[in-house]
Amino acid sequence: MRLITVSGAPSSGKTSVILRLIDCLRENKQETGVIKFDCLTSFDQVSYQEYGVKVQVGFSGKFCPDHFFISNIEDAVEWGRNAGLDILISESAGLCNRCSPHIQGVLAVCVIDNLSGVNTPRKIGPMLKLADIVLITKGDIVSQAEREVFMFNVRQVNPGAKILFVNGITGQGAFMLSKYVMNAADIATLRNRRLRFPMPASVCAYCTGETRIGETYQMGMLKKMEFR
Repeated sequence: MRLITVSGAPSSGKTSVILRLIDCLRENKQETGVIKFDCLTSFDQVSYQEYGVKVQVGFSGKFCPDHFFISNIEDAVEWGRNAGLDILISESAGLCNRCSPHIQGVLAVCVIDNLSGVNTPRKIGPMLKLADIVLITKGDIVSQAEREVFMFNVRQVNPGAKILFVNGITGQGAFMLSKYVMNAADIATLRNRRLRFPMPASVCAYCTGETRIGETYQMGMLKKMEFR
């Protein structure tokens, strides 16, 4: 089974792109399922179910969604194998630009939209910098010059990535994406594999439920600003 990790900011078009990708994969007789990671609620599973896609949803609640992801992705792979999937796509919550739900040896995709701001690629961390493929959505809404500048900034951040423009409505670009997915490596298990970048580390009083403000209540790992 092939595992594909898909990350991206909220409303960047991840679900729409995945559905267009599934259209292409079905032409190649590939049984595809989705594991959706989110925080409090999600309606994306309805779209997948209406499309006849096997889907599981996990909500992180008060936990960091990407820490929640890495704690559950191995079980998700086992579910995918038991479900007879050829391809399992994990879709992240898309909340933290610092985190990186990408795994060494597993095809990593980052979705970023052209309307997010021309400098946005420079503000995103490992989620974009360490992706194998960067999908730029909503390019049909901006000018050719804006698309070129945006792609240039993506290239500056991640010189080695394949960059594709994909339309989540018409499906333009999804066929080329499906070619990369079809060539992804098969995996038997994620045991002993590693993340491409360590998750943010913070074990402090606020992590364990503290709500009061003040140095008296600040314990554990802390980081202070320097005011000049």
